[in-house]
Amino acid sequence: MKHFEKYTRQYFLPPTCEMKWTKKEYIQKAPIWCSVDLRDGNQSLIVPMSLEQKIAFFKLLVKLGFKEIEVGFPAASETEYTFLRTLIEENLIPDDVTIQVLTQAREHIIRKTFEALKGVKHSVVHLYNSTSLAQREQVFRKSKEEIIEIAEFGANLLLKCAQEYEGNFKFEYSPESFTGTEMEFALEICNRVLNIWKPTEENPVIINLPVTVSHSMPHIYANQVEYMCDHLNYREHVIVSLHPHNDRGCAVADSEMGLLAGADRIEGTLFGNGERTGNVDIITLALNMFSQGVDPQLHFENLPEIVSLYEDVTEMKVYERQPYAGKLVFAAFSGSHQDAIAKGMKWREEQQRTYWTVPYLPIDPHDVGREYESDVIRINSQSGKGGIGYLLQQYYGFDLPAKMREHFGYAVKNVSDHLHKELKPEEVYQIFQQQYVNLSQPLKILETHFTQGKPLKAIVTATYQGVTKECTAQGNGRLDAVSNAIQQMLGVDMHILQYNEHALERGSTSKAVAYVGLEDNQGNVYWGAGIQDDIIDASVCALVSAVNRMQQQD
Repeated sequence: MKHFEKYTRQYFLPPTCEMKWTKKEYIQKAPIWCSVDLRDGNQSLIVPMSLEQKIAFFKLLVKLGFKEIEVGFPAASETEYTFLRTLIEENLIPDDVTIQVLTQAREHIIRKTFEALKGVKHSVVHLYNSTSLAQREQVFRKSKEEIIEIAEFGANLLLKCAQEYEGNFKFEYSPESFTGTEMEFALEICNRVLNIWKPTEENPVIINLPVTVSHSMPHIYANQVEYMCDHLNYREHVIVSLHPHNDRGCAVADSEMGLLAGADRIEGTLFGNGERTGNVDIITLALNMFSQGVDPQLHFENLPEIVSLYEDVTEMKVYERQPYAGKLVFAAFSGSHQDAIAKGMKWREEQQRTYWTVPYLPIDPHDVGREYESDVIRINSQSGKGGIGYLLQQYYGFDLPAKMREHFGYAVKNVSDHLHKELKPEEVYQIFQQQYVNLSQPLKILETHFTQGKPLKAIVTATYQGVTKECTAQGNGRLDAVSNAIQQMLGVDMHILQYNEHALERGSTSKAVAYVGLEDNQGNVYWGAGIQDDIIDASVCALVSAVNRMQQQD
């Protein structure tokens, strides 16, 4: 591409880099989660949420198990202020939930923030000011010491206001634009704030290290986080928090590596809604842990319900391929994928396995409120016999022989290809019924009588192309005798290649289904199915259906 020369790396490496985090295999416990949907997520919407929508979203977040929720920037607008006061005055905040508010290091903003928090049971006041080289040089045109003075002013005022106002307050500080800040300076400004607040075991402080703009690969961010964790004052009483944005598409990786590097807390949003390309998606991050056998301590057992409410209040759409939550993330259109999933499901049931290892499905869709039949196996012109057969069995109880599944799979794919669309389960069933089941043209059996003996004799009365005929034939069983009678009647040469039967468990417990595969003298195979109350009648219908398919092909 043109103009690549004008770009350069805008991040700063820490002065020391041990990379201890690379020795850890996985995140072993859930972090402290803080939802910022109602602040960062809301301010990035084209149309911000109304008061009623915010309350509905807040209740959803509480239901999902969030114990820390950032509810806004109360000094920024009357809407934000009113929302916070409504939560407090209407007692909508559970006793075990802490709300968080954001404020700049400016006196009138800080004081209005504390006014909005009057009477709150548990709150975090989140103070920030920008520290990056680009912001200092281009926006504020201030020295490092002048930037530190801003942070110290805000930190001191928070202490003072906490004593003056009614409520229970804890503090958080963010060196905003941390990822574009020299690491020694980021450490210095955070330690200067910590020296003012003097955190203790009973009153810890949150130091938040935001990826305000993502400038680097995730391992660089992890090294920055590790450096801060190793050198912060009062570290044992400091909760190190991460707030990754997704400019490079790395927010989840930044978070995961940052947690390995020593962070304790994550600020993010549902589905990653946030400024520019968004924030870290807490659902993805939490379910990544879930897929490794770690309890994320959040309740995402019903993702369809969460998606529905989210889309309603934000007027945003969850992308079909959004990890875990998208409509198509568990869907398999590819024939080989469908076959592997179907076999994996069957193997898991047969082996009664504890651990989930089904191919192509990183987690069990049921665990997040999804269904195998409607979500996993999706039928179009790319689908295979395994998936189509699995769907027919799961929805309607038909256990087609392997060779018949292959034959039927081509029939379904041809219809999908011709219509240029995905087929629903009922449409697949309709194709099966129309093309394979109880076919009665051009041959239709009117009566069949059997005479016991060795060999068994069948007397068959049928119409063929409108002409009624009767024929008697012998065979080593009823179906063989009927087959021989039909051959005499039609003057064809064929033999039964395969026969299967079973009770039709879905839809009606009194029905039986049979499948017949016929092979002609040229090696062509034709399949038919029969459904009747009696298994003998079902087998005859299956044979006749296969014969009619043979006649239709001639």
